[in-house]
Amino acid sequence: MKRVLLKLSGEALAGDKKTGFDEATCMGVAGQVKKLTEAGIQTAIVTGGGNFWRGRTSETIDRVKADQIGMLATVMNCIYVSEIFRYAGMKTEVFTPFACGAFTTLFSKDKAVEALEKGKVVFFAGGTGHPYFSTDTGAVLRAVEIEADAMLLAKAIDGIYDSDPKLNPEAKKYDEISIQEIIDKKLMAVDLTASIMCLENKMPMLVFGLNEKNSIVETMTGKFTGTKVTV
Repeated sequence: MKRVLLKLSGEALAGDKKTGFDEATCMGVAGQVKKLTEAGIQTAIVTGGGNFWRGRTSETIDRVKADQIGMLATVMNCIYVSEIFRYAGMKTEVFTPFACGAFTTLFSKDKAVEALEKGKVVFFAGGTGHPYFSTDTGAVLRAVEIEADAMLLAKAIDGIYDSDPKLNPEAKKYDEISIQEIIDKKLMAVDLTASIMCLENKMPMLVFGLNEKNSIVETMTGKFTGTKVTV
C-alpha cells in the first residue's frame, strides 16, 4: 500500500489512564508510524475524541453543541499527537474543516495530498466539521478524498466481535468479514454512516488493537492479527 489513513481511537490514546493522554502510548505510535514513513508509505491520521468528551451520553447539552465540543476534542488530540510525532523526527501538518486561527491549516484535498507527497504525516482534525457525523465517518470521508488504499482502525480492542467482548466473555472475534455483513448484523464496529460510505466507495478496513505490540507496523507487514473488513 502506498497511502493509508490510520484512525486512532481517543480511548486508545489514553492508555490505561482512560482519559487524557498517555505519553508512552503516543510515543509508541510515533515510533511505529515513523517506520511506515521511512518505508515510503504516505500516512494520514484521524483521532477520536473519546479520551476527553463523549457528548452523546449527555442528557443536558444540545446535541449540536455536544458534537462541536467533540470536534474540538479531536483538534486537541491531533495537535498533541502531531507534536509527539515531530519530537520523534517526523514532519507533520494538521488540517481542520473549519478555521482555527494559526493552530491548523484549512482542509483541501490538494493541500493534504501535496503534504503527503512531501513526506509529511497529515492529521485530519475536527471530523467533517458538522454535527451528527462521527469521527469514524470523518475518517472514511478523508480516506476516500485522499484516495487512500485502506483505512487502518486502531482501537482499544483487537478486532471486530459478534458482541461486546467487555460484556460477553464468549464473544467471537472475526478474522475477516465484509462491510455488508457488518451492516446486516449491526455490529457497530464503525457507525452505520461510515459503513455505508466504505461500501459505496469500496474502502477496505483493517481493524486491530492499538495496544498490541507493534500492531501498526505488523498490520502493514503481513503479520496482521486483527479483523480484515472486505468490500
